[in-house]
Amino acid sequence: MPKRYTITTALPYTNGPIHIGHLAGVYVPADIYARYLRLTGNDVILIGGSDEHGVPITIKAKNEGVSPQDIVDKYHAIIKKSFEDFGITYDNYSRTSAPIHHETASEFFKTLDKKGEFIEETSEQLYDAEANQFLADRFVIGTCPKCGNEESYGDQCENCGTSHNATDLINPKSAITGNVPTLKETKHWFLPLDKHEAFLKEWILEGHKKDWKPNVYGQCKSWIDDGLRPRAVTRDLDWGIPVPAEGGEGKVLYVWFDAPIGYISSTKEWAAREGKDWEPYWKDKDTKLVHFIGKDNIVFHCIIFPAMLKAEGSYILPDNVPANEFLNLEGNKLSTSKNWAVWLPEYLKDFPGQQDVLRYALNANAPETKDNDFTWKDFQARNNNELVAIFGNFINRVVVLTNKYYDGVVPEPSEFDKVDEETLAAIKAYPDVIASSIERYRFREAGQELMNLARLGNKYLADAEPWKMIKVDEVRTKTIMYVALQIASALAALSEPFLPFTSEKLKNILNLTQSNKNENKSGAKLVEATQWNQIKTKEALLPAGHKIGEAELLFSKIEDETIQFQLDKLIASKKANDIANAKVEPEKETITFEDFTKLDIRVGTILEAEKMPKTKKLLKLKVDTGIDTRTIVSGIAESFTAEEVIGKRVTVLVNLAPRALRGVESQGMILMTETPDGKLVFVNPDDTKVGNGLQVS
Repeated sequence: MPKRYTITTALPYTNGPIHIGHLAGVYVPADIYARYLRLTGNDVILIGGSDEHGVPITIKAKNEGVSPQDIVDKYHAIIKKSFEDFGITYDNYSRTSAPIHHETASEFFKTLDKKGEFIEETSEQLYDAEANQFLADRFVIGTCPKCGNEESYGDQCENCGTSHNATDLINPKSAITGNVPTLKETKHWFLPLDKHEAFLKEWILEGHKKDWKPNVYGQCKSWIDDGLRPRAVTRDLDWGIPVPAEGGEGKVLYVWFDAPIGYISSTKEWAAREGKDWEPYWKDKDTKLVHFIGKDNIVFHCIIFPAMLKAEGSYILPDNVPANEFLNLEGNKLSTSKNWAVWLPEYLKDFPGQQDVLRYALNANAPETKDNDFTWKDFQARNNNELVAIFGNFINRVVVLTNKYYDGVVPEPSEFDKVDEETLAAIKAYPDVIASSIERYRFREAGQELMNLARLGNKYLADAEPWKMIKVDEVRTKTIMYVALQIASALAALSEPFLPFTSEKLKNILNLTQSNKNENKSGAKLVEATQWNQIKTKEALLPAGHKIGEAELLFSKIEDETIQFQLDKLIASKKANDIANAKVEPEKETITFEDFTKLDIRVGTILEAEKMPKTKKLLKLKVDTGIDTRTIVSGIAESFTAEEVIGKRVTVLVNLAPRALRGVESQGMILMTETPDGKLVFVNPDDTKVGNGLQVS
């Protein structure tokens, strides 16, 4: 067994708040793992922080007209609070703009440079002449050479997940000016990954074939089999950690090199605050290092960062990198830029006090081995059918009946029958069952095992029927309620990694404590809450004679209208995004002046209008064109009612060949345009002096 655990989580970019995809993919599983290890008596640190040097931050700052520091200060505070609000128990949450991180990253670079672990190369990089700067990867957009996605970034395609160089893109364009960049020479430092290929093959492909997740192992194998190449560790930017070497002026450490070192600097920050030595957590072979990340970070944490650590020479390597796949939202990919997301601060406004519901739903549907889809209907079902109907229902019945029959005092049991003994034995087995799933990083499975314990409680009560037994056998009823209360006590302990707020609430209801307090605010006597491992050996988890508190609902039903409100928000967000990102149609092929003069366009007025029967789009119009009154059939019924258009001034193409539509001859065309959200708009003269029949030329 390891002497200690160092657990890290991917550093989120501080260019926006956290959404459910981040929570499901990285932070909830990491917190479940850390909480479990603490509950089982291990020396654990959970380390995180904000990544404040990424190019997305400079793009955000440029778009908002503020400095990058303004952006990172704003979103670091928002992200840190979101993690606190959702109970992510960081021992230290730092930021890469902290002086200790700049110092740590610089020293790491200098150590590798001094050891000759870098190669310096002058190469051609994409350059935007108008912006007068080299283009970092996220400042380049083009077509992915692997999947054909036309909006791939210079470092990675968000569509297929492939990592590449900006110069690999087809038809690259500058995200700053939209211009086609040129190639210009610049010098950079490279980490020669090919030098470490043999070590990585042995360490990953042979050493971790059986214990790493298939999706992680498979991606690493693909990279190694393809042949590793040198990768730049510096970039031409003015935002980041300056390159601490001669010739490094105007350059910074590349964010992928700087960010994972943030785990080390954050650990140093924690150790300095707590008066501890940080080195054993990173340099002792008896320490187990685990990285929690999303699949887009697998290469960096399994190949590049280990190569850096190995090159430095004094650090341990990660024991496991249990990366998750991506979480989609209502059938579409989560997207920060397109505002297709459920943001954590917004969730808490709409669902106050229901952090555990989201934690549970995300874990139950976690993308552990493949991309999964979050839907609001599934969220509602997880809450109503599992948390409310199974977990909450069991606890409520036990507490209500204990208060009703025994004034809240745990009754003294008599002789246990076979079912009682089997139930008590099952309770003792659950800590190891759940632990086995957690230790194999199967958090979804572990959460369902917890719910199975609540199911056991419901079945036990349903079969024993204490509400009937009390009328015929009071002694037997006491035993039934005693056993049920043991299940409730076990749930209070075992639910803590998954449902920390609920666990605390349940412990308060049962008058349990993990502190030195003997009484609660009401003066009720408290007993020590059962610890995780004690459930396997302790004879009475909740002793006879102990008084519990009054019943309190742990979860509340979520109604259909609440879910519809969330769906409507997403639809509105999608529409707003479509409008904001609407593209103007490209110019059609050139025509001659003679082609244009063939068009006879007149000003007219709609005199009559009626909906065409059995059609969705068509209105039958009578139009005064100034030269005649004619019938025109127009496909505008989804944007306007017949009543709305009567009296409208319009422009009409009058010399269009007649065409029969649903049995009605249409003698012309009303000119329209369309807004980005699909609504039609009349192209009409706004000067009342313009009479019907006048030509448009």
